[in-house]
Amino acid sequence: MKGVEFGVTADVELLGTFSEAKILAQQRGKGKVQETPDEEYVGLDGISPEFTGERPIVVGSGPCGLLCALLLSRHGRKPLLLERGKAAGDRARDVTGFWRRGLAFDPESNVQYGEGGAGTFSDGKLYTQIKDREHRIRWLLKELVEKGAPEDILTKGRPHIGTDRLIKVVRNIREEIIANGGEVRFGAKVTGLLLDDKQIAGVEVNGEEKIAAKTVVVAVGHSARDMFEVLHEAGAKMEPKSFSIGVRIEHPQKVIDNAQLGEFAGHPKLGAAPYKIVHHCKNGRAAYSFCMCPGGLVVAAGSEPETVVTNGMSSYARAESNANSGLMVDVRPGDFKKEGRGALAGIDYQRKWERAAFIEGGSDYHAPAQTVADFLAGKPSTKLGKVASSYEPGVRPGDLRKCLPKYVIDTLKEAIPRIDARALKGFGMRDAVMVGVETRSSSPLRVMRDPKTFQSTSIKGLYPAGEGAGYAGGIISAAADGMKIAEVLLRKRRI
Repeated sequence: MKGVEFGVTADVELLGTFSEAKILAQQRGKGKVQETPDEEYVGLDGISPEFTGERPIVVGSGPCGLLCALLLSRHGRKPLLLERGKAAGDRARDVTGFWRRGLAFDPESNVQYGEGGAGTFSDGKLYTQIKDREHRIRWLLKELVEKGAPEDILTKGRPHIGTDRLIKVVRNIREEIIANGGEVRFGAKVTGLLLDDKQIAGVEVNGEEKIAAKTVVVAVGHSARDMFEVLHEAGAKMEPKSFSIGVRIEHPQKVIDNAQLGEFAGHPKLGAAPYKIVHHCKNGRAAYSFCMCPGGLVVAAGSEPETVVTNGMSSYARAESNANSGLMVDVRPGDFKKEGRGALAGIDYQRKWERAAFIEGGSDYHAPAQTVADFLAGKPSTKLGKVASSYEPGVRPGDLRKCLPKYVIDTLKEAIPRIDARALKGFGMRDAVMVGVETRSSSPLRVMRDPKTFQSTSIKGLYPAGEGAGYAGGIISAAADGMKIAEVLLRKRRI
């Protein structure tokens, strides 16, 4: 490795015109000069804050629901935000108590449910591949900084907040929604939709309370399975879609640093090295890294009793000893069609493998783990090697073949050695730990909506949004989708 190149983002103020600066730079031989296009967010220009209509309901306080409610509240709409889980602080105590202190699993307060959504317990990645012609992302990053995110997210090429700082950010967003006249209710699980001839008329909360509304934004995450049941029963049109299944794979961070940075590994300016990998296999499947967490932890991320689901997270410092990522394989609707519930079949398929992992891990929320060497040899692990898994509440050596589809096993067996040889030296190290299972890479279904109005194609006044509805995949894309919904609603004369 000859050296390390840094990409730099700079804001400059010209003393003259851009044309003069360009000519001067060319005369001095300083290379190419380009004018930055206007990136000002104009999605809400001209919208009046005056409003007398009925308040909208937003279901879910993940990034999609929070940003939707924030924009609505800033323009006089006074939304009611309903969250089935707890506020961020209380939720964090429940989650860490389950991980580290042996507290009972809470199906309403966990990594998936509660203020901030699933992204609250993740690496807090703030980069995305979505197209952004309306320049929402830059505006969004500035908002996050104002709410407590590190200022360097405005300049880093691959910015992240970290779990430890996300909680403060989401709390501050909630406080502004309330200050603007909105209402946020925790422990408010939507258990039914009220309809009037295919028009939304309100929601049922906690099986008893009925709240009237002509506009309901459903901004739930990819794990809100009972909410998908509610939508299905109400007649919301939906379809199954592809997702992925796999494991969390852990390596010593030093191994990844050496593979990625060579002689510069450990340099304080570089930090913990990330990676991104993909291998297309002979069976037509692809194995790829998902939500890679440098210097991070593998954590319990289930939302239902007697299941095991893994995920990764990092603090802002990314200072833990292991690197981890989801090592995933694509799953197609044809793979789970035989589960037999149409659009809901993917949920049943995920649940099948999560329950198998629970059993293989000892039926006490420990996760099954296997060394790479044993996995490739096709034999159960009876003990782990030099790499200690970071997973909490803990792991038990076992056989991941019992909790993964055969095509996933075959794909991973081909991919790991090839990735080690061609892309990331050390990826196939014998003692690297595979922890199962990871099933929640994305929603297994899509709730159909009109591409222009974002309204459900079958229920008027219902707005499916974000990751759970199948229109986002990560913090930024989910937040941007919530902004789109708010923009549409704010341009209506009355909600």
